[in-house]
Amino acid sequence: MLRREWRSLNPDQQGKIVKLFEQTPTLASAYVPHTLLTAIVDPTLDRATAQSRLHLWVKQVKASGLHCFDKWRHTLHHGQDGILNDFEDGHNSGFIEGLNNKLKRLKRRCFGLDDPTELFRRLRLDIEGPRLWA
Repeated sequence: MLRREWRSLNPDQQGKIVKLFEQTPTLASAYVPHTLLTAIVDPTLDRATAQSRLHLWVKQVKASGLHCFDKWRHTLHHGQDGILNDFEDGHNSGFIEGLNNKLKRLKRRCFGLDDPTELFRRLRLDIEGPRLWA
């Protein structure tokens, strides 16, 4: 439920989250920056607007004293150009990442196979299987 937008939750779910936040105030204080960061990743933003909003978000998180976003802030600091490229014409490495995941999965599943026919059978099943059974 915490990954969904507040307004998309029904009143029962919102009540559960409020009770959770009463039990864990640190989680409650991290929920707002998390929600703001999710809102920044809006594909309709241009690069300059996204950059200024991310910079403002980093300042707010630093001021809050929360450390749960330290890894993300580090990633943002070192990979800012790549992250901001997604806001320019939607350039990202999603296709390559998906292909790499499929190849890694195939390597794990086919470890130790010596028969090329079985290897290609499994490759076809991994790549076209979801489409064939959809």
